[in-house]
Amino acid sequence: MCRWLAYSGNPVPLSSLIFETRHSLIDQSLAARQSEQTTNGDGFGVGWYDHLDEPGLYKDIQPAWNDDNLQDVCRHVVSPLFVAHVRATTGTPVQQTNCHPFRRGRWLFVHNGLVSGFESIRWDLVSELGRRWFGHLKGTTDSEIMFYLCLHFGLEEDPYGAVARMVGFVERVGMSADVAWPMQMTLGISDGMRLFAVRYSSEGRSRTLYHSEDIAALRRLLPRGGAAVLDAFSDDARMVVSEPLGDELPGAWKEIPEATFLAVEEGRVETRGFVPARV
Repeated sequence: MCRWLAYSGNPVPLSSLIFETRHSLIDQSLAARQSEQTTNGDGFGVGWYDHLDEPGLYKDIQPAWNDDNLQDVCRHVVSPLFVAHVRATTGTPVQQTNCHPFRRGRWLFVHNGLVSGFESIRWDLVSELGRRWFGHLKGTTDSEIMFYLCLHFGLEEDPYGAVARMVGFVERVGMSADVAWPMQMTLGISDGMRLFAVRYSSEGRSRTLYHSEDIAALRRLLPRGGAAVLDAFSDDARMVVSEPLGDELPGAWKEIPEATFLAVEEGRVETRGFVPARV
């Protein structure tokens, strides 16, 4: 499977989380600790928000650890909200249009997991998009179709409801084709102001997902001088990650429970149970 991270808070260089932590996303692309696949080398991508209306995006099919341009971009780009992803394909081709994040307007979308039985139900999923969204598809992945299904089901107006309807639709189509457990996912979604994450699988055995604890509280808990590692981050900084970026700060990471929808806005973290909707 894949690994991803998302950050919201004060502007920081992308490299501070993608490269410079002990178990950074680059380290996870080589040696993931909590994934079925140790190596995630089938491409990468990073999307970030700045003063422009549309988020920036850099993607390539090289392994993330082998791209000098990625290091340079991440050192020089400073952003208050960004999403990054390293890919391990579940069967679709290694090509740039299949790399995450996927972007449409202000929205960014990353996915870890798969739609089981995808080849047998792909047409049914794509045909639901209709003329409005079908023409925007660029790649061949289940993940990109999930993103456009979310947009089709009202992501801009109702993020929770749109994801719930997307999952409910995929499960209905999959089960009608005798797929026992159609959906496996952790999602990262953002519109530049808000960050959303979802952990869910039809089987109830989802891939790992964590969020960072309150930075101010961590500073108070750490021994004198031990909080220096947190100095770069404001009190409202929050991270969502496939697996912790290090173990040097005990208590820094909280596992997101199974079947949970998480929203981050201006440092506030809100969670609610996630239930697919009938469509």
